[in-house]
Amino acid sequence: MKSTERVFDGLLVLQCRGGDRRAHLLLVKRWHQRFCKQAYWYTKDIDLAKDVVQESWSVIFRKLHTLSDPNSFGSWAMSIVNRRTIDMLRKSSRRSKKLRRYYEDLKDINEYYETNKTDLEGDPSADTNYSEIIMKAIKNLPKNQQSVLRLFYIEEYSLLEISNILGLSQGTVKSRLFYAREKLKSILKHYKNEKS
Repeated sequence: MKSTERVFDGLLVLQCRGGDRRAHLLLVKRWHQRFCKQAYWYTKDIDLAKDVVQESWSVIFRKLHTLSDPNSFGSWAMSIVNRRTIDMLRKSSRRSKKLRRYYEDLKDINEYYETNKTDLEGDPSADTNYSEIIMKAIKNLPKNQQSVLRLFYIEEYSLLEISNILGLSQGTVKSRLFYAREKLKSILKHYKNEKS
């Protein structure tokens, strides 16, 4: 980047710090496209790249006062975009792993339902609604296991976040989640045996 462009960015940064709204708009106009291209290079998804850049602008303007050399705005702001993009990709990856694990955990429940569907169809008193069976099984879990399941699968918190929310060690949260899954499988197998 040319030194004149750096100086111009530096002047815009100083004006932004002074509260000049036009300077904010000029900075966005000058850099938004470059930030989007950089985020897209990582994500290969236009919508995700735009979301990342939008979040990045929020951080950039919030932390603009911490920039020691206003002329280095470009590299400083680009590093924020890079970090935000990588964080977003990690978060997305964790979420997809968590969903994959969730569906794997429910595989036994699905197999149970499919193998016992014919047994349940002949009995008018049997509960053939799949989601009701699962909800009843979850309600039979201890409250502490129900809360961990809810926070992990429904609220999509990480194990670390759940440990902070509940004030427990991460190992305890992991253990409760494991035992909740096992107990759920056991309850559903017991339900299967009662119906046969």
